[in-house]
This record gives sequence, C-alpha cells and structure tokens, in this order.
Amino acid sequence: MKKIAIIPIDNRPVCYTLIEQIAKIDDDLKLFLPDRTMLGGLDFEADVDGILSWLENLEKVDALIISLDTLAYGGLISSRRCDAPLEEIKDRLDKIKEILIEKCTRIYAFSSIMRISNNNVNEEEKEYWNEYGKNIFDYSYNFHKESIEGLEAWNRGRLVEKKMSYLQTSNLSGLPECSKIPQEILEDYINTRKRNFEVNKIYLDWINDGILDTLVFSKDDCAEFGLNVLEARELEKIINEKNLPALVKTGADEIPLTLFARAISELNRPLKVSTVFLEPKEKDLISNYEDISIEKSVIAQLELSGCLIVEEDQSDVILMVNNFEKRQGEIVMGVDTKPFSSNLKLPEKKFIVADVRFANGADDEFVKCFFAKFPEMTIDFDKFYGYSAWNTSANTLGSLICVCVVRFFAEKYNEAAFKELQLVRFLDDWAYQSKVRQALKKLSNEPNSFHIKTLMLAFENQLKEYFKMDFKVEYSFPWNRFFEVEVCLD
Repeated sequence: MKKIAIIPIDNRPVCYTLIEQIAKIDDDLKLFLPDRTMLGGLDFEADVDGILSWLENLEKVDALIISLDTLAYGGLISSRRCDAPLEEIKDRLDKIKEILIEKCTRIYAFSSIMRISNNNVNEEEKEYWNEYGKNIFDYSYNFHKESIEGLEAWNRGRLVEKKMSYLQTSNLSGLPECSKIPQEILEDYINTRKRNFEVNKIYLDWINDGILDTLVFSKDDCAEFGLNVLEARELEKIINEKNLPALVKTGADEIPLTLFARAISELNRPLKVSTVFLEPKEKDLISNYEDISIEKSVIAQLELSGCLIVEEDQSDVILMVNNFEKRQGEIVMGVDTKPFSSNLKLPEKKFIVADVRFANGADDEFVKCFFAKFPEMTIDFDKFYGYSAWNTSANTLGSLICVCVVRFFAEKYNEAAFKELQLVRFLDDWAYQSKVRQALKKLSNEPNSFHIKTLMLAFENQLKEYFKMDFKVEYSFPWNRFFEVEVCLD
C-alpha cells in the first residue's frame, strides 16, 4: 500500500476535500492529512503547533508533501497578513527543520512568492489594501518596468542611477517613496515582502542540504512586471547557480496536487501524455492571472507532475485543452470570449479535458457538446479520465493531471469514487461557477444555502442522467463568500 501525507495550504474544499476525493480513487493508497480544524481559514491562522505535533507522530510514509506557508505563517493568506518578525519565523523554522530531518522520506515542499493583487479588496490582504491596493500594485509594476527601461538606457551609456536602483532591488532595499501611499504603509508592505523573501532563501539552503527533495516557489496572480517578478528571478538565479532541484512556477493552489501526482509518478513511472489544443493557433496566448502562455502552462504542469510529453501514438493518455481565442473569458468579471463552437471529436484512447476557455468556471457550450458526444448521453468511463475547469488555467491543469495520474496507476481502482469526484467537478466548475453563481448574487448580497439548492436542482437532474447515478447533494460556503462552494455528495 502506498502511503502519502500532505499538509495543505488551508481548509478550503479545493485544498483539503479535493485531495481526499482524489486519493479515494485508489483503494491501495493511504492518505494522511492533519485534521481540517487545524488548518487556517480566511480570517484565522492554522494551529501550527498542532500540525507540527501531528507531523512528529506521523507514521512512516512513502512521500510527504508540505505547504511551507502553513508551517511558517499559518497559511497562504496568513503569509501576507501576519506581522511576526523574521527572527520569530526563523525560530519556528528551526523546529520544522529538525522534524523534517527525522522523517527520512521523500519530501516535496512548496512556498509562495507573495502576490500583488491589482484591486482595492482586502479580503485576503492586510487592512490597508482596501484603500491602497491598486496604488501598491502600480508602484510595484512601474518600479520594475522603469528599472528595466533604466537598465537598458544605462547600457546605452545613460541614467546610471537607474542601474543602481535596479541592482538594489534584487534584495528589495533602496526602494523609492511614493506620494500616493503613506510612507508607514509602504514600509510595512516592503518589510513583509522582505521577510518572506528571506524565508524563501532559507528553504533554498534546506534543499541544498538535502532536507527537501523537491521545492517549488509559486507565483500567484502574476503580471509582467512587479516586485514578485524580481523576487522570482532572484530565486531562479540562486537555483541555477547552485543547480538545485527547485523551481519557480506560475500557479498556487494546485501545487500540492501537482506534487501529489509527482510523488505517485516517482513511485511508478512517468505517465506518457500527448496534448491536443482545441484552438491550436491560439496556444501562445496568456491566461488571466498568469505570465506565461497556455501552452507553456500545460508543459510546466505536466513536467512538474512527473509526466512525459510524447506524440499521440506513444501516449498513455491524451490531454485535451479547450483553450481560448484572443483572450480568456471570465464570467464573474464580465469578460466575454468566444465559446467553443467547433466540431468536437473525442479521442479513441484514454483522455482528460482541461476546460480553460474561461477563468473561474466552465465553457457552457463545450460542456453541452461534450455530453452530447456520448451515445444516449452516457459517459464512457473506460476512456474518460477526468474533467476540470477550476479557477485559473494552472489550477485546472494541476488538479486534472493529478486525478489522471492517480487513476492511471491505481492498484485498486475505485470507479464509484472517481465518478463522485467528477460529479463534484461538474457541479462546482460547470453548474455553480459558470451558471448559478451570478444568479445567486442577484438574489442575495451573501451566499445562501437555500437559494443555491433551488438554482442547482436542474443541473443536478442533468448530471444524474449523464452519469446514470442517483445522488443527494448539500452545498455550503465555508469562507462565507461566493468565490468557493463546498459540494458534498451523499
């Protein structure tokens, strides 16, 4: 029996229950998770001492996958909010390091490069973000952009001071003032970034010492320029200079699942995957919240998952990507794009579907076309290995590939668990995110479990027909917001 332990980012359904649902696909896989109540939420930190105690007492496992943000700060959101000084975090890291050394197993770890969201919403940031968030984003973006332009000018023999400012930025010191942001707020923000950046460099020492086997730094909500981009480049510079088994990757919430897939792959062999883009001429376009093309995102997710990219005739599984034309749509933000409108041909061999034409939800036209391709609207579960349209392109790809890898290498495949997982994905990614979410917001300013049950009923009935299954379902909003819903099948 394979034994894998995971310390998630926080207690959201996609970060906790999705891991459980995927593991259930293989009855020969034993999953270890700390109790969900120990993990951080939207407005509270994780019980770090409790999680460390759980980790110390964990039995021998084949692989350990850990969110370093959870252990260092109490969670992903806490990593942006908590005011603990660097020395306090270092003391905590010393204890974590001792425990990890004693585990004597393969350790896959990930840590975030602090994001810079381009809005005045402080739901996941410090309080001052509601007034100065966009100004901080602009400050970060323009400083980096002007530094690049200044360096280019310096290389032509001008603007020496820009060169100096650019070099100073690599360790996040010497940043100029900004009249649009109070100095004390700017200093607090920069100091938080500097602390997290120094912590990430400590993790590079860990992997250099052989404590970690794989280390991933995540870039969440990226733009072309920014202090986060500068940090990423500095980390990459150290990684390359020391030839470390670490990397910087666009994405965030899906990374534990991608590493889950990597752990399974390394216990078996690389899964051979070929890719098919439904809009092949548009695969160089960049998705929302990312800084690389959709094709590069696909390649990065497959490689980090331990998969081997091959031609179709050599593949175990085909990855179908419902990519976008001109720009990625996003229903919740009112950003439209052309929906799928071509003739869909499903592969003759095993396949998975990454639906990334829209961010934060499925392409309704594609889903309708997909189900219509099966005789009597009944899915062929011998060939169909998974669907996802969860949030960003990276989220979709990473979670989908994990499902595929776990199912393909399952020693004791549990078809009922796989079907339940796919039902949750269609209920969440298709029915809720692309259809019901907007209707629900028109009925109430706050998420309402009664209203969602009424609005979801028609989609439940359709899925019962497609899956030839009867089920009962309950919905809840664990973070009391519309962004994520928890779908519980009975």
